[in-house]
Amino acid sequence: MPSTAKRVLLAAPRGYCAGVDRAVVTVEKALELYGPPVYVRKQIVHNKHVVSTLERRGAIFVEETDEVPEGATVIFSAHGVAPVVHEEARALSLKSIDATCPLVTKVHREAVRFADADYDILLIGHEGHEEVVGTSGEAPEHIQLVDGPDDVEHITVRDPDKVVWLSQTTLSVDETMETVRRLKERFPSLQDPPSDDICYATQNRQLAVKQMAPECDLMIVVGSRNSSNSVRLVEVALEHGAAAGYLVDYASEIEDGWFEGVTTVGVTSGASVPEILVREVLDDLAERGYLDVRPVVAAQESLVFALPTEIRKDLKAAGMSDKMTHDGSYSDPADGGLH
Repeated sequence: MPSTAKRVLLAAPRGYCAGVDRAVVTVEKALELYGPPVYVRKQIVHNKHVVSTLERRGAIFVEETDEVPEGATVIFSAHGVAPVVHEEARALSLKSIDATCPLVTKVHREAVRFADADYDILLIGHEGHEEVVGTSGEAPEHIQLVDGPDDVEHITVRDPDKVVWLSQTTLSVDETMETVRRLKERFPSLQDPPSDDICYATQNRQLAVKQMAPECDLMIVVGSRNSSNSVRLVEVALEHGAAAGYLVDYASEIEDGWFEGVTTVGVTSGASVPEILVREVLDDLAERGYLDVRPVVAAQESLVFALPTEIRKDLKAAGMSDKMTHDGSYSDPADGGLH
């Protein structure tokens, strides 16, 4: 029989992935090493709290490279940039540090390799997303964007025997596979990428939500609205049985009206979300009587990426640590983190 006691199902894994951790620590170390200001092209990761916290420490976020003063230090975000951005940085004599997630870099390299072999590349992703813009910039004459299953019918290729699909790393696994299925109906010789492009963290967080959703009267996903993987978590929850689902940046955005008749609340967070924000949501739920918190463990994560080469060299020269840790403002390493 279903329980009538109020409870919380807490997803694991959740929050920071290895690529986000690496990017955030890169900005922190750069501020420590070079002193403020340090310029960051685009949001280092798609999270309002992280960006505002780094701004208070002296990071300056800009939209385009030409907003950075000549000779200054600029960090490229975790989402990756097109080759032209590196050229712009060199033209301005900027000290550039590339914090692109290594899993995004892998997709860039795949795009270059298939373009060199004269393939048409079908990039599954969302138009305008920074990751898609960066990947497309590697071989714009070879890459076409496929923005979901309904976009497949509009795709044309030069040679249906020389076509491959790649994807943005933060998509819905199910929707991406449906897009691939439809593409293969149109292009039976379509090649798969050498390895899965959707990142491990995106898949693991979606898997946990799929397991929890059928039991949840309400799913709360902590994350920002410009975070693709966070938005996908709400969609996945609703698709797999959650009665309701909402995306919040902060616990203060939770509304009283969400809880009428709600016994089980699911809680998770996107891959760019510090654990402190999840803790605040759990505190809010505790005040509402949801004291029974039960973990739902879908996978174990232990991956850690080294900091970018550019900053590791300077840290070593200065006798400073390049250890992948931060000061705790973002997450609690003892609880579900990748530290």
